[in-house]
Amino acid sequence: MLRKLIVSFSRLGPRAFPFLPGWQSEQTTSAAAAWKRVPLHVKVLVVHNRYQHAGGEDVVVEQECHMLRNAGHEVITYLRSNDEIKSFSRLQRLALIPRTVWATDTRREFKALLERERPGIVHVHNTFVMISPSIFSACEEAGIPVVHTLHNYRLMCPTGLFYRDGHVCEECVQMSLWSGIRHGCYHDSGAATALVAGMIAVHRRLHTWSQPSHFYIALSQFARQKFVDSGLPEERIFVKPNFVHPDPGLPSDREQYAVFAGRLSAEKRVDNLLRAWERSNSHFPLLILGDGPERPGLEEAARHRNLSGIDFKGRVPRAQVIEIVRKARFLVFPSELYENFPVAIVEAFACGTSVVCSRMGAMQEIVSDGSTGLLFAPGQVDDLAEKMDWAWAHPDQMNKMGRRARREYETKYTAETNYKLLMDIYNQVKKRSTTRV
Repeated sequence: MLRKLIVSFSRLGPRAFPFLPGWQSEQTTSAAAAWKRVPLHVKVLVVHNRYQHAGGEDVVVEQECHMLRNAGHEVITYLRSNDEIKSFSRLQRLALIPRTVWATDTRREFKALLERERPGIVHVHNTFVMISPSIFSACEEAGIPVVHTLHNYRLMCPTGLFYRDGHVCEECVQMSLWSGIRHGCYHDSGAATALVAGMIAVHRRLHTWSQPSHFYIALSQFARQKFVDSGLPEERIFVKPNFVHPDPGLPSDREQYAVFAGRLSAEKRVDNLLRAWERSNSHFPLLILGDGPERPGLEEAARHRNLSGIDFKGRVPRAQVIEIVRKARFLVFPSELYENFPVAIVEAFACGTSVVCSRMGAMQEIVSDGSTGLLFAPGQVDDLAEKMDWAWAHPDQMNKMGRRARREYETKYTAETNYKLLMDIYNQVKKRSTTRV
């Protein structure tokens, strides 16, 4: 049955779709003055489908919209949320199967919005599930270029993570989407994975991802190379990292704890963090900020093993997270995922807080070992324990690394710098789209 489903999706062509065409604050005042020196003022339609569990992606979208408005751009938003599914009837839930691939009602509504507003650029973040990739053909039909920020790897991996069963997995790129279906990667379900794989397959066949007016933003050079290796057009992939705003500034002093901040899911490997803390000699106070499916098991493991120095704080408002990170001795980020661009690390940089993280993905691109933090071998609990012990025993050296991390933030990850990068991308997109026409 799964084979029939995915094959039927892959055979779909254009004829299957007859409607296809043949924030003001003191901290922003100086930045705003600089922003206005950038010549392009464009009307932007921002598209985002929020997840049921809010995360860093939602924060990035909100901050980017605010940045654009603060610089004088007109920003229209088209926002949906997967929370809508909670109120769906059984029949409506069944209807999610085709709408994941092509949401006719959304495309109709979005086309009317394009005709009414006539934006200069459509900036897309996430379309999964309620929006669907159907909106891209509406943009192509209207002759409006698309800038698509790739926050994950969903265009080539059904989970969007390149991660399965406790390790990195790229079989859906190296072999085929059948690998993901066979393993049931998405929600541990072959049928659910087939649905997402079908969406990817259909839009590959429709050339949705390769339309000449479709441009991309990768969050790091590492992620950009992954997208190129997966077949996206190299010449249309720009790199623009996330940013932190408002600037939290440096703390007056540090308090006696280290911190992890992030979603408590399997790929973040907080279980290894607990094991490393248990093996460490320091047994320093460790705060765990965040929630997620792994939290009950992690808390039970900490209680069972009497890890009394570890304190699970649960979900904490972002402003409070920043303040806790700001006063920490260092941030620990043990993820074994191909992180695109972990906002928690750059938030630590903004606070002048050094970072201990895995030597993989964009993390090793952001954190310079021995300069702005320490890198450990992914999955190596003893190496993580050793690095944390060293960090706790050498506060002066870690503070120096934190000051260098702060300079990295001031150079690369402020709102002002990010705005200039975004305007350069918009300018290039508009110029190349006009040339094409």
